[in-house]
Amino acid sequence: MNIKILKSTLLSLAAMASAVTINAQEKKSEKDSGQYHSYDIIKNDGAGKLKESVQSLDDGKEYRFDIVNDKVTNLHVDGVMVPADKYAQYDPVVGRIRKQIKIDQVQARKDQVQARLDQKRALKDQNQARLDQAQARRDQANASIDREQAEKNEVQAKLSEDLARKDQANARLDKEQAEKDEAQAKLEQDQAMKEQANAKLDQEQAEKEQVQAKLDQEQAEKDQLQAKIDQKQAEEDQRLMKSMISDLIKDGIIPDEKSLTSVTLNSTELTVNDKKQPDAVFGRYKEKYNRFATGNFSYSNNQNGYHGIHMNRHTK
Repeated sequence: MNIKILKSTLLSLAAMASAVTINAQEKKSEKDSGQYHSYDIIKNDGAGKLKESVQSLDDGKEYRFDIVNDKVTNLHVDGVMVPADKYAQYDPVVGRIRKQIKIDQVQARKDQVQARLDQKRALKDQNQARLDQAQARRDQANASIDREQAEKNEVQAKLSEDLARKDQANARLDKEQAEKDEAQAKLEQDQAMKEQANAKLDQEQAEKEQVQAKLDQEQAEKDQLQAKIDQKQAEEDQRLMKSMISDLIKDGIIPDEKSLTSVTLNSTELTVNDKKQPDAVFGRYKEKYNRFATGNFSYSNNQNGYHGIHMNRHTK
């Protein structure tokens, strides 16, 4: 039995190694065919920014760009920097690359969960192999005891024939031996019951791990759905912000987009560049951008080119 378990363990480890090799071959094949993606996240707590650096080969072209607060910057195509006003031409390929990266991240989390399950299975097989080896040693020891006992019985029979006067003493020895055999049988029965209980515990643990794996998968799917919702919400905020800037310019509140440094809008007032706007202006913007007004909205545009939208929504 221990040989079968050891074989099973080796096969499991070989399967894991094979999976890693296949994955590496697929990555290599993907790069050779003209597509690969590299993704890195750098968090700068001091500056309060989240920077994502992306490098990708798509349709034979190499794309490198950064994403700061969901905005593409520092875009290079085949090593050539693209001016900011040309970014819109690359929106489809950039969107396709970012979508693929998110898919790869979700798959990576699933692979990690599967790797942990495979590792637990391998450990379980190893533990079972050790139990089988211990049982084999016990069986070998019992066989040795049985051989010794058989030899003793043979000697005893010969002594009984030759020395009749020692029959009584030998009878006592037989009785003692019978008691030992009974005690040994009881020990073996207790051991069998323990092993049966351990097998039941192992089965229950495997069922718990299976349930947990299912819960982990469901949570990953929920996280992916929430990420899509958050991304859609951020895109909607950016669209409304562009519309508001356009209205501010059209209404003569600011001359152009570069002159805008800050905007706040809530349920009581509207400020532009730290200047409170008249109630009539506030009323129009509150009605048109009601989602910003109810969310205690603020926007900042500093000299370093940082654009940030902040909203603090209160749910009932």
